[in-house]
Amino acid sequence: MSLTEKNIRERDFHNKLQSSSKGRFENVFYKAIYNSGEDFLNFLKNNTKDLTILDYGCGIGHSLKKVYKFNPKKISGIDISEVSIEKAKKLVAEEDLNIELSVDDCENTRFKNETFDIVYGTGILHHLNMQLCINEIYRILKPGGQFVFIEPLGTNPLINFYRKLTPNSRSEDEHPLNNQDLNLINKQFSNMNIKYYGFLTLIFFPLYYSPKTSIIFKILKEIDQFLFKINIFKKLAWSVLIVAKKN
Repeated sequence: MSLTEKNIRERDFHNKLQSSSKGRFENVFYKAIYNSGEDFLNFLKNNTKDLTILDYGCGIGHSLKKVYKFNPKKISGIDISEVSIEKAKKLVAEEDLNIELSVDDCENTRFKNETFDIVYGTGILHHLNMQLCINEIYRILKPGGQFVFIEPLGTNPLINFYRKLTPNSRSEDEHPLNNQDLNLINKQFSNMNIKYYGFLTLIFFPLYYSPKTSIIFKILKEIDQFLFKINIFKKLAWSVLIVAKKN
């Protein structure tokens, strides 16, 4: 596996992150986009049965464990971080899950052309060279195969300001998606659908504890979805769920 300097920085960052006993402070904010995870898993639940699936940048295996229950024909996971894959292998072994895991470069994987029906991931594309990873996903997807990713957006100025204040919370090469990145995906794939998350749910996150049971969160997320019909509010979202199809 031949890695670029950027790949090596990303690998080392995530190896260090997964070797630490402390979680990231920013994890407290993720409840603001809880509904993105719900929609992501609902899509996979309804579309993965008896198919060949790849968790692209699987980390320590949390999504793998959930998607395995949706009865895909075969599920694989790759990540550039050796520490993450070792943790994922331990999780898979503890639950006796039949999942193939390997350390691999997401920009240049070992898989043959047209291997997978679905390639999915959460918070991975923005760590990569977008052109390279989009081309690679397209290559390993079967015709009609689907691309399903949750990614952060880089279009909200206040969130970007926070990112500048906390550079040590993320890797040197991270780049939350912008319009150019979305256009790259749209150019390569067909039927691209984007759903936006995390505006009022993020602003008012101190007002609720558990988004799963909170009435406040439910109201805020419904208002968000109404506001995201207006283009200017889309730029204020924190995160997107992107679903697209290979021609």
